[in-house]
Amino acid sequence: MQIIRFAELTAEPWRNGGGVTREIARQGSADGGWDWRVSIADVTKAGDFSPFPGMERVLTVIEGELLLLTLDSAEQPLEKYRPFRFDGGTATTAKLPTGDIRNLNVITRSGAFKGHTSIIELSKKRAHPVFEGQLGVLLQGQAKVSVGSAEPLELGRYDAVVGSDTNSPEVLGRGFLAVVSIDPQEPSA
Repeated sequence: MQIIRFAELTAEPWRNGGGVTREIARQGSADGGWDWRVSIADVTKAGDFSPFPGMERVLTVIEGELLLLTLDSAEQPLEKYRPFRFDGGTATTAKLPTGDIRNLNVITRSGAFKGHTSIIELSKKRAHPVFEGQLGVLLQGQAKVSVGSAEPLELGRYDAVVGSDTNSPEVLGRGFLAVVSIDPQEPSA
């Protein structure tokens, strides 16, 4: 079982000074870049988002009330725990009408991978499995993760659990878990 501890992630400042990003996971590409990336970003200043041409983004506000995006002149309000998908190459500007926010970012190479984010309410009675191709990120509350009969491990806020199909980790507790799925796409004929 692999747990990625949020407290151990390095905060990388944005080029425009509007926030920092902590990368949870990525898959590299043949050109030295990456095909997909999952990260948590702190947005502390209104301004332009970095463009990611050829990529698709799923952005979810996980702390704070509201992020107001303008995508090619169209305003899109993003509320907490409501994932929003958009083209990473679109000119995007952010406003913070209710103050700083933190978001979960899933960015995938269009045509090669498709990213999905689901917000799950945890239960103390029924464990939630995390399968191969998924990450479970504890957004709020208290939870433990275990595999089989192994001793459960405590998860901290924003800690991520890497999924597996052979020994699927199971998360049990109270609060909210983001389940991020990265699905390979078949090339178009």
